[in-house]
Amino acid sequence: MRDPEFRRLIFTRFAAQWGDGVFRAGLAGAILFNPERETDPLAIAAGFAALLLPYSLIGPFAGALLDRWDRRRVLVFANLLRGVAVLAAAAAVGLGSSGLTLFTLALCAEGITRFIGSGLSASLPHVVPTSSVVTANAFATTAGSLVALVGGGCAIGLRGLFGADNVGSAYATAFAVLGTLASAAIARRFVPGLLGPSTVDEPASVALAVGRGLSDGARAALHAPSVTAGFIALFAHRASYGISLLVTLLLMRNSFTSHGFLRAGLPGIGQVAALAGAGIFVGGLVTARLITTFGRLRVVLGSLLLAAAAQAGLGLPMELSTVLLASFVITCAGQVLKLSVDSSIQLDVGDESRGRVFALYDTLFNIVQVAAVSVAAALVPVDGRSTGLLLSATAMYLIGALGYLFAVRRNSIG
Repeated sequence: MRDPEFRRLIFTRFAAQWGDGVFRAGLAGAILFNPERETDPLAIAAGFAALLLPYSLIGPFAGALLDRWDRRRVLVFANLLRGVAVLAAAAAVGLGSSGLTLFTLALCAEGITRFIGSGLSASLPHVVPTSSVVTANAFATTAGSLVALVGGGCAIGLRGLFGADNVGSAYATAFAVLGTLASAAIARRFVPGLLGPSTVDEPASVALAVGRGLSDGARAALHAPSVTAGFIALFAHRASYGISLLVTLLLMRNSFTSHGFLRAGLPGIGQVAALAGAGIFVGGLVTARLITTFGRLRVVLGSLLLAAAAQAGLGLPMELSTVLLASFVITCAGQVLKLSVDSSIQLDVGDESRGRVFALYDTLFNIVQVAAVSVAAALVPVDGRSTGLLLSATAMYLIGALGYLFAVRRNSIG
């Protein structure tokens, strides 16, 4: 934090992720906990698709642009464009729009959000020495996630102030534009070219460069065995996490009742988010030390096994108290896993391809989670009580651990 350029990148991330937290929580409240709207598992799955699929559609192209364009300029203009999309989505909420109209606007806003996130990740190695990349990434990612949770808490508070109906939800969602504007203003203070790319490995034609994004990202990932293995582990986590998150939303909305300070409904989702934030914080604190002490292989495997144990031991009872505790443990393990994979990309992939690999990473990452949520939505009962789905989520962690171990050993033998 003594480095002014790192501080500037951090504050650019904080502003963007605060706005992201406000937007997502505002939109989720408008769809899931709005007395003027009815919600079923398939509607929730559609909401997940709106939040996660946009980058899956533009990610392969965005990666090529991040490795071709000045990333400072990308951060400035993408944030401004996202502000327009946020206000449009908020207006749609206020007018009572639903279905294709609302989800299309959410797709636009979230697609730009993921573009910004990849740009921030690809820029990090330009503002810290190589020896500090793992620690700096852990700090930036963890603190940014916590700021996003604070933004979500702000949205819940704003809904209490403005009301839970369409108009109140619209006002709460619209506040996200403040974060995007602040992020653009901070990013504008970087010296042009400082954030990279330092080298450009692109054809002269912009159209051809954009079209090559997905294949180039895949090629660069395959040439870095640690990245390939990490993808397997992380995809298993995202699929399992998507299932358990859908089940948790339905349990909170339709099954659980408040007991003392343990709350159901939207306040219960707030408690889940708070404990998840604590898990993110703890995961960020310990990741660098764990990797230094035990090595990345043991850390990744340990994270997957811990998440599997929490899913089975704490998720399966489907009680309010155990679900809350599971959200802490699973999110902590997931944060350690994500930071381990992030550091693999930042250290083992060249700067000329790093943006494309992060773009591919986000693309596949989101497709896997949306696919898992969609399948689960077709099977889960409305009250969320599905032992079979939670057992499947547990099995995914174990399969991911085996896949990761197989990929690492196969590459070491090769």
